[in-house]
Amino acid sequence: MLHNNENYEGEVSDGKNRRSVKCKYCNSVILSPASASFTSLEFQLPLIKQKKVNESNPETENVSLFWVVNDIFTFQNVGFSNTVGNNKYLTCADCEAGPIGYHDIPSKISYVALNRVIHC
Repeated sequence: MLHNNENYEGEVSDGKNRRSVKCKYCNSVILSPASASFTSLEFQLPLIKQKKVNESNPETENVSLFWVVNDIFTFQNVGFSNTVGNNKYLTCADCEAGPIGYHDIPSKISYVALNRVIHC
C-alpha cells in the first residue's frame, strides 16, 4: 500500500484518485476523481517555498508518492514552468503555486506529488 509518514490510503480506490485533486493554495481543481493512477517512485522536487532564491541550486525534497497522468489533456487546471533536463515542473495554472509535480518530456507522462495537493 502506501509507504509514507502521511496517510493517503483513503485517497486511492482501484489504483486511482478517489476524490478531486486540488491546489493547496487556491482550491482550484487540478484532477477530477478517477483520472490519475497512484505510483510510488523517488524524485527530488524543488520546495514550493525556497528559503534563499538560488535558481541554479534550489532546495529540494525527496518525494515518493505521485498521481500519474498519461495525457496532459486529463488535467483540469495545470501550468508548466521551467524545463530542467528532461523535465518540466507542474504548477497550479490559477495561482502559479508549485512545483506540484513534474512532467517527463521523453515519456510525456506527468507526476503530481500527493503531498503538494489536497484531496476533496
